[in-house]
Amino acid sequence: MSIFSAIPLVGKIIDKGFDLIDEVVEDKDEANRLKAGLTEKWQQIDMTKFVEQIKAQASIIIAEAQGSWIQKNWRPMIMLMFGFIIFNNYILYPYLSLFWDAAPVLETPPDLWALMKIGLGGYVVGRSGEQMVKHFKKGDK
Repeated sequence: MSIFSAIPLVGKIIDKGFDLIDEVVEDKDEANRLKAGLTEKWQQIDMTKFVEQIKAQASIIIAEAQGSWIQKNWRPMIMLMFGFIIFNNYILYPYLSLFWDAAPVLETPPDLWALMKIGLGGYVVGRSGEQMVKHFKKGDK
Protein backbone atom coordinates (compact mmCIF):
# COMPACT_ATOMS: atom_id res chain seq x y z
CA MET A 1 0.00 0.00 0.00
CA SER A 2 1.57 3.27 -1.06
CA ILE A 3 0.68 6.93 -0.81
CA PHE A 4 -0.65 6.73 -4.37
CA SER A 5 -3.53 4.45 -3.41
CA ALA A 6 -5.57 7.57 -2.56
CA ILE A 7 -5.84 8.21 -6.30
CA PRO A 8 -7.79 5.20 -7.59
CA LEU A 9 -6.62 4.51 -11.15
CA VAL A 10 -3.33 6.43 -11.15
CA GLY A 11 -2.33 4.92 -7.83
CA LYS A 12 -2.84 1.38 -9.14
CA ILE A 13 -0.77 2.12 -12.24
CA ILE A 14 2.07 3.61 -10.19
CA ASP A 15 1.98 0.71 -7.72
CA LYS A 16 2.24 -1.75 -10.64
CA GLY A 17 5.16 0.27 -11.98
CA PHE A 18 6.89 0.00 -8.60
CA ASP A 19 6.27 -3.76 -8.61
CA LEU A 20 7.83 -3.89 -12.07
CA ILE A 21 10.90 -2.00 -10.83
CA ASP A 22 11.24 -4.57 -8.02
CA GLU A 23 11.10 -7.41 -10.57
CA VAL A 24 13.48 -5.90 -13.13
CA VAL A 25 16.12 -4.22 -10.97
CA GLU A 26 18.13 -6.83 -9.09
CA ASP A 27 19.89 -4.40 -6.74
CA LYS A 28 17.28 -3.57 -4.08
CA ASP A 29 19.06 -0.34 -3.10
CA GLU A 30 18.94 0.85 -6.70
CA ALA A 31 15.27 -0.15 -6.96
CA ASN A 32 14.48 1.83 -3.81
CA ARG A 33 16.38 4.86 -5.16
CA LEU A 34 14.38 4.68 -8.42
CA LYS A 35 11.08 4.43 -6.55
CA ALA A 36 12.04 7.28 -4.22
CA GLY A 37 12.98 9.47 -7.19
CA LEU A 38 9.70 8.71 -8.97
CA THR A 39 7.74 9.41 -5.79
CA GLU A 40 9.51 12.74 -5.35
CA LYS A 41 8.80 13.75 -8.98
CA TRP A 42 5.15 12.73 -8.63
CA GLN A 43 4.73 14.82 -5.48
CA GLN A 44 6.13 17.87 -7.29
CA ILE A 45 3.39 17.74 -9.94
CA ASP A 46 0.83 20.50 -9.43
CA MET A 47 -2.61 18.87 -9.54
CA THR A 48 -4.58 21.97 -8.53
CA LYS A 49 -5.68 22.86 -12.09
CA PHE A 50 -6.82 19.30 -12.69
CA VAL A 51 -8.77 19.18 -9.43
CA GLU A 52 -10.32 22.62 -10.12
CA GLN A 53 -11.44 21.46 -13.57
CA ILE A 54 -13.05 18.32 -12.15
CA LYS A 55 -14.80 20.36 -9.46
CA ALA A 56 -16.08 22.83 -12.07
CA GLN A 57 -17.44 20.01 -14.23
CA ALA A 58 -19.07 18.41 -11.20
CA SER A 59 -20.68 21.72 -10.17
CA ILE A 60 -22.14 22.12 -13.68
CA ILE A 61 -23.62 18.63 -13.56
CA ILE A 62 -25.01 19.26 -10.06
CA ALA A 63 -26.55 22.60 -11.14
CA GLU A 64 -28.17 20.95 -14.16
CA ALA A 65 -29.52 18.11 -12.02
CA GLN A 66 -31.33 20.64 -9.81
CA GLY A 67 -33.08 22.36 -12.72
CA SER A 68 -36.11 21.45 -14.81
CA TRP A 69 -36.73 18.06 -16.39
CA ILE A 70 -35.48 19.19 -19.81
CA GLN A 71 -32.42 20.83 -18.26
CA LYS A 72 -31.59 17.56 -16.49
CA ASN A 73 -32.15 15.31 -19.50
CA TRP A 74 -31.13 17.18 -22.66
CA ARG A 75 -27.84 15.31 -23.03
CA PRO A 76 -29.34 11.84 -22.61
CA MET A 77 -32.16 12.79 -25.01
CA ILE A 78 -29.67 13.84 -27.70
CA MET A 79 -27.65 10.67 -27.21
CA LEU A 80 -30.85 8.59 -27.47
CA MET A 81 -31.73 10.38 -30.69
CA PHE A 82 -28.26 9.61 -32.09
CA GLY A 83 -28.66 6.02 -30.95
CA PHE A 84 -32.01 5.78 -32.74
CA ILE A 85 -30.49 7.09 -35.99
CA ILE A 86 -27.73 4.48 -35.78
CA PHE A 87 -30.25 1.74 -34.92
CA ASN A 88 -32.45 2.79 -37.85
CA ASN A 89 -29.64 2.96 -40.41
CA TYR A 90 -27.68 -0.13 -39.45
CA ILE A 91 -30.23 -2.54 -37.98
CA LEU A 92 -33.80 -1.58 -38.87
CA TYR A 93 -33.27 -0.27 -42.43
CA PRO A 94 -31.34 -3.31 -43.71
CA TYR A 95 -34.04 -5.59 -42.32
CA LEU A 96 -36.98 -3.55 -43.66
CA SER A 97 -35.34 -3.13 -47.08
CA LEU A 98 -35.63 -6.90 -47.54
CA PHE A 99 -39.43 -6.61 -47.48
CA TRP A 100 -40.15 -3.01 -48.48
CA ASP A 101 -38.60 -0.98 -51.30
CA ALA A 102 -39.41 2.37 -49.71
CA ALA A 103 -37.91 1.66 -46.28
CA PRO A 104 -36.94 4.97 -44.67
CA VAL A 105 -33.26 5.64 -44.02
CA LEU A 106 -32.10 8.67 -42.06
CA GLU A 107 -29.17 10.63 -43.42
CA THR A 108 -26.13 10.34 -41.17
CA PRO A 109 -24.08 13.53 -41.39
CA PRO A 110 -20.35 13.10 -40.65
CA ASP A 111 -20.59 15.57 -37.77
CA LEU A 112 -23.05 13.23 -36.05
CA TRP A 113 -20.24 10.76 -35.40
CA ALA A 114 -18.02 13.51 -34.01
CA LEU A 115 -20.82 14.70 -31.70
CA MET A 116 -21.42 11.14 -30.52
CA LYS A 117 -17.74 10.72 -29.70
CA ILE A 118 -17.71 14.00 -27.79
CA GLY A 119 -20.99 13.20 -26.01
CA LEU A 120 -19.95 9.72 -25.00
CA GLY A 121 -16.44 10.83 -24.07
CA GLY A 122 -17.81 13.74 -22.05
CA TYR A 123 -20.15 11.42 -20.20
CA VAL A 124 -17.40 8.94 -19.39
CA VAL A 125 -14.93 11.64 -18.33
CA GLY A 126 -17.65 13.46 -16.36
CA ARG A 127 -18.65 10.33 -14.47
CA SER A 128 -15.02 9.48 -13.78
CA GLY A 129 -14.46 13.00 -12.50
CA GLU A 130 -17.51 12.77 -10.25
CA GLN A 131 -16.26 9.51 -8.75
CA MET A 132 -12.76 10.91 -8.21
CA VAL A 133 -14.07 14.05 -6.50
CA LYS A 134 -16.33 11.92 -4.29
CA HIS A 135 -13.38 9.75 -3.24
CA PHE A 136 -11.15 12.81 -2.64
CA LYS A 137 -13.84 14.46 -0.47
CA LYS A 138 -14.31 11.30 1.58
CA GLY A 139 -10.60 10.73 1.92
CA ASP A 140 -10.92 7.11 0.77
CA LYS A 141 -7.80 5.06 0.42
